[in-house]
Amino acid sequence: MIQSPLNYTGGKYKLLPQILPLFPPHPRLFVDLFCGGCNVGLNVPSDRVIYNDLNRELLGLYETLKELEAQTILRRVYEIIGEYGLSLVSRYGYSYYGCDSSRGLGNYNREGYLRLREDYNRLRREGLYDSCSRIMLYVLIVYSFNNQIRFNARGEFNLPVGKRDFNRRMEEKLMAFLARIRQQDCAFTCQDFRTFDTSALTGRDFVYADPPYLITCATYNEKGGWNEELERELLAFLDRLHAQGVPFALSNVLRSKGRENGILLQWLEDRRGLYRPVPLRYSYANSNYQTKDRTSSSEEVLIVNY
Repeated sequence: MIQSPLNYTGGKYKLLPQILPLFPPHPRLFVDLFCGGCNVGLNVPSDRVIYNDLNRELLGLYETLKELEAQTILRRVYEIIGEYGLSLVSRYGYSYYGCDSSRGLGNYNREGYLRLREDYNRLRREGLYDSCSRIMLYVLIVYSFNNQIRFNARGEFNLPVGKRDFNRRMEEKLMAFLARIRQQDCAFTCQDFRTFDTSALTGRDFVYADPPYLITCATYNEKGGWNEELERELLAFLDRLHAQGVPFALSNVLRSKGRENGILLQWLEDRRGLYRPVPLRYSYANSNYQTKDRTSSSEEVLIVNY
């Protein structure tokens, strides 16, 4: 399986062995409605894929990664690393930077990382957001805290520096991602799910929804980023798909850390016999997506209408 080059919060890579066998075989069109790191769409056999997300910077990065030649992208990544004096342990080792693996590379990379972050945010403020600045965003993500993605209310990338750098594994994941999106007939769209046009979808297509989880805490769900109104509107959107005869699957949690998603539970109760929740097993101990509250007390499910 292909893994996203981005450590996107809530990514489904570790759940793919469980959820992929539950999907319809080879849909004509696969719609990844909240694509995030694209882990699911990368691995679904289909004639065509639409990756959709509300994060405009993320979609711009994907478009650049699809358009440019792989070697051009890789060369630019290494150029940016060199321009800002960031570490490359895979090439020089920890001792070259006066660091060790237990403490990480944050102290060494902090100054160059902050200059890169400021330059990237300045280019965006000035409207100079092109393929070069988008690759700058990728390098920022690689060198950021936990390789994650976060923007403040002004649209500025604001994560602090992380402990690791661009290693061989990250390069392998990037190159595999680039190869896959070139093999696929795919498109990247930036739309609110409420305005996503489903009129041409049929029973031969398939929509997968992995929204922010209402009752868990993560960076994408801070300050009311996902609320009860959006939860209800998404469920109504899925009801319309069902009425249209379009297969769908919804990832969500019913219960977590003593909390219940009453909206989702009532929706399932009201549609008993139409929609089926399939329990998912999750090993929190082996996860690096801790911000989605996947603990032994979480009841994560895949809800399907077929």
